[in-house]
Amino acid sequence: MRTGLIAKKLGMTRVFNDAGNHVPVTVLQLDGCQVVAQRTEEKDGYTALQLGAGSRKVKNVSKAQRGHFAKAEVEPKAKVAEFRVPVEGLIEVGAELTADHFLVGQRVDVTGVSKGKGFAGAMKRHNFRGLRATHGVSVSHRSHGSTGQCQDPGRVFKGKKMAGHMGDRNTTVQSLEIVETRVEEGLILVKGGLPGSKEGWVLISDAVKKAVPDGVPMPAAFRMPAKAEEATPAVEETAVEAPAEAAAEDSKE
Repeated sequence: MRTGLIAKKLGMTRVFNDAGNHVPVTVLQLDGCQVVAQRTEEKDGYTALQLGAGSRKVKNVSKAQRGHFAKAEVEPKAKVAEFRVPVEGLIEVGAELTADHFLVGQRVDVTGVSKGKGFAGAMKRHNFRGLRATHGVSVSHRSHGSTGQCQDPGRVFKGKKMAGHMGDRNTTVQSLEIVETRVEEGLILVKGGLPGSKEGWVLISDAVKKAVPDGVPMPAAFRMPAKAEEATPAVEETAVEAPAEAAAEDSKE
């Protein structure tokens, strides 16, 4: 079992395959998806990776979260999620996951929060056919009809399909196909539509109902970001060499 990814839904477009047919795709962007923490059996009772994506202003992050991100040496993240992995699937904290984590043609499961539709009737919410247009039915053509109860038990059972709040729930779409990955741009193109609105966050993971193809990166496709202290000496050398060059030119004159 491998870790999944946190991605931002940019919207839908289409691409053309080798046969010239257009394929509708949803464009997902990996906005700095990094490993924030590890969960181990000894400390937490299970093994998992905590990932973070996006960026958040420091002033909007609590003091506890600031310390959590500072310990991992990553910037404050807008979205944080955990993925259960075995011990061999753990990745070093601070590693940035890349788009080639998934292969073209691979099947994945995508989880997101569906669009909220507010209060909806039974026909829109549960696809009821409604009542007759004639034969004694008046005014209540789009009602859900009888709820099926009388004096015994004298109540409506919980879970009965009726009018109510629609959408704004965690929704998972399974076995979607990866059409294309663009590592340099951090984009993943998935065939079909996905739950959620534009700029919303989704979780992508290997499909549970389909076999993982051979050749997928194990434990994941990632790169380690350059440390700040590694870049500092080069800046200092430039600052020191500049006056020396200037002094040499002055002596020549």
